[in-house]
Amino acid sequence: MENSFESVVNLLESYRGRDKVIRTVCYASQLVGGIISRKTSNSSQLCKSLMLFSAQLSHCRTVLRLFDDLSMAAYSLSYGLGSTEEDKVLRCMSVLINVADQLYYPCEHIAWAADAELIKVKSEKWWTLSTVLWGVSLLLGIFRSLRVIRKLRKKAQKCREAGQAVSRENAASTTAEIQKQLRGEFLNILSSLADLSNAVHWMPPGFLWAGCFPDWLVGLLGTASSLLGMLHMLPALSVNKGF
Repeated sequence: MENSFESVVNLLESYRGRDKVIRTVCYASQLVGGIISRKTSNSSQLCKSLMLFSAQLSHCRTVLRLFDDLSMAAYSLSYGLGSTEEDKVLRCMSVLINVADQLYYPCEHIAWAADAELIKVKSEKWWTLSTVLWGVSLLLGIFRSLRVIRKLRKKAQKCREAGQAVSRENAASTTAEIQKQLRGEFLNILSSLADLSNAVHWMPPGFLWAGCFPDWLVGLLGTASSLLGMLHMLPALSVNKGF
């Protein structure tokens, strides 16, 4: 109980951890509000309050992301062209993901500034562009995780085949580490698929299922994605990117 409490406190003390919590509460509020609106003929005050609360938390996250450009740039520069990555395909996908993520922030900033009437431009196209970049990043991330899973399975197979030549203890330790990495990649895929579904929903009408999701479904997918992200983040309190 004490360790769980300390983990939550440590999560809230980090910027990325707090963002994950805000994101989860934001989508959970939309989920509950959407369910209430379905069950009542007229929108109740509780439903309106939950949807407004969700919108305010979403706006809060958008404002906080105004200061994420430099940290993203530092991450992109540290990775560079991925010279330490042996797999050329993984290297290429990682670089493209970093480019999409880096471009996402200024596009969203411009859209936010336009809505706040700080600049005189139409925000719709900038919101759309930022959503496209987010979707591209998610899609590339899914493909990257699938390739990593394929490589990890091959590595696990080699470990099993070489198990007789090395100590069982070392083989078991290596296999356990591979399984841990596999679980992390599967969590990333599930989380990204949920976010990608919502990203398509927020595209302009006429694109696939854009605009077709009810509020409760958007909230459900977002909550699932957030919880999966927190599940992946809590054990090591790692710093993960997330929009």
